[in-house]
Amino acid sequence: MVFTDLAHEVTRRVEAVGDGLNEALFEPVIRLGVTGLARSGKTVFITSLVASLLDRGRMSQLKAASDGRIVATYLQPQPNVTVPRFDYENHYAALTGQAPHWPESTRAVSELRLSFKVQPTGLLSGFQSPRTVHVDIVDYPGEWLLDLALLDLSYAEWSEQVLSRIADRTEAADYLAQVSETDAALALEEPKAQALAAGFTTYLNAARDAGYYDCTPGRFLLPGDLAGSPVLTFAPLPLVEKAPRRALWREMERRFEAYKAKVVKPFFRDYFARIDRQVVLVDALGAINRGPQAVEEMRRAMADILASFRPGRNAFLSRLLMGKRVERILFAATKADHLHHRQHGRLTAIMGALTRDAQDRAKFAGAKVDAMSIAALRATVEETMRHAGRDLDCVRGTLLDGGKQAAFYPGELPEDPSKLLSAARKGDSTWLDGDYEIMSFAPAKLSLKPGFGPPHIRLDQAAQFLLGDRL
Repeated sequence: MVFTDLAHEVTRRVEAVGDGLNEALFEPVIRLGVTGLARSGKTVFITSLVASLLDRGRMSQLKAASDGRIVATYLQPQPNVTVPRFDYENHYAALTGQAPHWPESTRAVSELRLSFKVQPTGLLSGFQSPRTVHVDIVDYPGEWLLDLALLDLSYAEWSEQVLSRIADRTEAADYLAQVSETDAALALEEPKAQALAAGFTTYLNAARDAGYYDCTPGRFLLPGDLAGSPVLTFAPLPLVEKAPRRALWREMERRFEAYKAKVVKPFFRDYFARIDRQVVLVDALGAINRGPQAVEEMRRAMADILASFRPGRNAFLSRLLMGKRVERILFAATKADHLHHRQHGRLTAIMGALTRDAQDRAKFAGAKVDAMSIAALRATVEETMRHAGRDLDCVRGTLLDGGKQAAFYPGELPEDPSKLLSAARKGDSTWLDGDYEIMSFAPAKLSLKPGFGPPHIRLDQAAQFLLGDRL
């Protein structure tokens, strides 16, 4: 195993040197990672971003677009032929058709290459032909990213952490009952192992629906083609001292180690370690709606996610010799169109406060980090209504359930984010001085002018931060 890992590492370094020289001397490539936990809007973000970069009429804050330096943009086959292509065309059709609907969520890694012809700047720009810049967009589930923390844990350490963390959660009651009835020192019985894995998976799904973000292993939630395999048939159990070789506990340990070696490490090596720009999408409004506990869980998840990155500057020699680092990271609160624009600054401030620990660590390492509130596809319009003697700033859209038009007032976010975060850190069960509610809206019917992408909120600012310096 050690020699195999060393061989993989040498091969990766050689490939990195070759890729780095090719990018430096010929056509630069930006590898943009897009991730986020469930229902954060990854698929919609990528679809709208690509559509808006192809038709740039709404991208005024992307300087290369507003200056007219982007001569052409086109989709072309991705270089990695072993990774599924992001299904841009069908996702775009879902959002812009006669009966618009939200596309299917991210369930595995996918990739898309968008290539630009860009006119150079500077004194000699008039004598230079347009250069080519490629943007490889890599879409992957945030649940898989959290698995990287497992690499530093043994099965015994992971089991102890998980069982301690879930001891008081109602969602885990059935699984904990299974554990209490299990003697892990006895010989492995495959039906017993499968039942434990199924019970733990049921807990993970319930915990995610309840607003918990520490739901690992991520492939239990999104198994893909590994569903039913032994590498996903394990679960946390109390330590058994000197367990016999064929005991259930030993087999669970073996499968946990196999999960790290066969699932987590290849994901890190083949996809994650090659990313140099990263956007993390966050459904902050959904967490606020679920209450202080969900907000605190989200804050911890953001810190854990950043701990998986290798932030820092991608200087030429370090990129060749040490591999890529994530040099720009954007934490974006999605669904800003669920609020009146008057509250967007407050949502951005909350996003910044939620990710403060993560941002400080990345900046210290030399990366550029930002937080903002966005809507990759605007599904609402704003409206002010008179109610109980005061004006309420509302949003109006088509409800996802029922298809009716409705105006909605979500409540007032605090100007000071610490009011939310302090209640979350203290473990309050409800918000004491506010009542926040979020509705689910369907995408609106669109009538797009030629050259204009879908309506959005600050998607052009996000693109400028993530890509603008290279365009």
